[in-house]
Amino acid sequence: MLGLAVVLLGPAGTAPASAASPESAAVSASAPSPETHHVPAPAAASASAAAPRPPSAPAPAWASDPAPHPAPGPAAHTRAQGAPARATAARQAAATAADGYRYWSFWQQKKNGSWAYATEGPATQRPEDGDTLGFRFAVSEDSGDAPEPRGTVRFDDACADRAEKPGSKRVALRIDYGTTRDAPAGTSGAPPQPRTACARVDTRASAAETLAAVAEPLRYNTDSLLCAIDGYPAKGCGERSSGKSDGDDTSSGGHDDAAADGNSGKDTGDKDTGGMSGGLGLTAGIAGVAVLGAAALWQARRRKR
Repeated sequence: MLGLAVVLLGPAGTAPASAASPESAAVSASAPSPETHHVPAPAAASASAAAPRPPSAPAPAWASDPAPHPAPGPAAHTRAQGAPARATAARQAAATAADGYRYWSFWQQKKNGSWAYATEGPATQRPEDGDTLGFRFAVSEDSGDAPEPRGTVRFDDACADRAEKPGSKRVALRIDYGTTRDAPAGTSGAPPQPRTACARVDTRASAAETLAAVAEPLRYNTDSLLCAIDGYPAKGCGERSSGKSDGDDTSSGGHDDAAADGNSGKDTGDKDTGGMSGGLGLTAGIAGVAVLGAAALWQARRRKR
């Protein structure tokens, strides 16, 4: 199976050795810091080699490694084995060109303004003051062809209204919600436009905590996979998709500022696709059953009379 990239929240581990380029990142939360809106991640599920995984998470290490490196895919074998492997890889890629995974990828901006796929997961990666991070929602086969965040970010512009403060650091973030062809089936309207934010967090904050400070609500699945940033997308999580994303597609809809910026940080990451927490949904279901039971009992007594 092709190597795939994930955005994960989970415990620390060691990535398996592979011939792939060190271009993977997984989003997972770490201990909260005083000035960070922290979203606790659900417990990581056990690894399953049979279940499909988004790009940079080989199944054996998926549940235990917060920053797994990608398993060797066609591109990696091409670099390692020369021309014969290139021909084989090309045929394999052609056969699966229509397949990919829909997920959030993690990036770091270089000093020259270009984007580099992160080599360390956000759970352990700790940005420095003045750094710029990027997150992109898209469909891709692996980290080698993952579309990068669109647009450029100048830290001085992004954090112009966030003054320095002792004991804290400022980090710029570029959040790209992808294109209409990246959106899960059934999504109404176009994705929000890419946006830039500036987080002022504790100096010890990880990249995952930095994201949580400016992009709630975040949504996770039961395997601790980050499914949504700013509540987008409303459903789906790392599923296989037919048709790769066009990284240059600029189609996108208007951005809803309320959805992106209007959250106080009290939301947790275990919300389902409808915006109702698991506990609230269970309570509502029990209440509904109780009401139906009471109605049936009343009807039976009425008939006896």
